[in-house]
Amino acid sequence: MIEINRSNKYIEAALNARATRQDLISSNIANVDTPFYRPKDIHFEGMLTDRAHSEFNLHLQKKLALAQTNSAHLQPKPTTPEKPVLFYRDGHMARNDGNAVDIDIETSELSKNGVMYNALASAYQKNRAIFAAALEASKNLS
Repeated sequence: MIEINRSNKYIEAALNARATRQDLISSNIANVDTPFYRPKDIHFEGMLTDRAHSEFNLHLQKKLALAQTNSAHLQPKPTTPEKPVLFYRDGHMARNDGNAVDIDIETSELSKNGVMYNALASAYQKNRAIFAAALEASKNLS
């Protein structure tokens, strides 16, 4: 498949991470009464932001570029967005049974994640529609 738009792979990675986050938050809510359960979450926004900045040259690179002194040297492989990092969301007062799930926080995070997922899905569909329209227009010109 030909890569027409570089942003599609980042939108796809963000959609996958949002789906994973939805599953984690749902699991946290399902375990609200499980003794000693600690809520889990993932952090991926920073990773995607850094990757997009380097891909689209939005900031100065902080990495030293590899010098190629001979044309026979191999080029470094391009990196793809990393997977999100799982962590325990602590900082909430645990109940007497040791459970640290705050149902208010979990439901608000679930709603926020759903809105972000829908926004990404909408952006992805609009992005694809733009390229489909451009391809259709180019067919009509020939």
